Amino acid sequence: MTELKTKKTKVKVEDFINFIADEQKRKDCFVILKMMEKITKEKAKMWGPSIIGLCDVHLKYESGRELDWFHIGFSPRKANITLYIGGDYHKKPELMKQLGKHKVGGGCLYINKLSDVNIDVLKQLIEDGYKARASHK
Repeated sequence: MTELKTKKTKVKVEDFINFIADEQKRKDCFVILKMMEKITKEKAKMWGPSIIGLCDVHLKYESGRELDWFHIGFSPRKANITLYIGGDYHKKPELMKQLGKHKVGGGCLYINKLSDVNIDVLKQLIEDGYKARASHK
């Protein structure tokens, strides 16, 4: 079995975000960070060189594979901000219509910037995803 390359690091989340060149993306990431920490009541940690994760979990699959991961998180990519928030987006079409400009794929939600989306809807999606994943511990 191959070992997962993305692991928790000791890099400070704030230092990583402060290193983001795009000022608007940097500001948006601090807002998302604050929102996720408030929802989870946990401090975010860096996973690998570019993922911010919250709520560590040890996963065990039926295949026997085990890994350490996080319940929710995000990553400021060059093209967009990738949100790893879980939840069943496809079962909430009305809510997703209210979200604003976004893409979904591979279990991720992609936004370009916070001004493109309804912050209250994003917060609700993060809360729903967190609650859904936390109930499967």
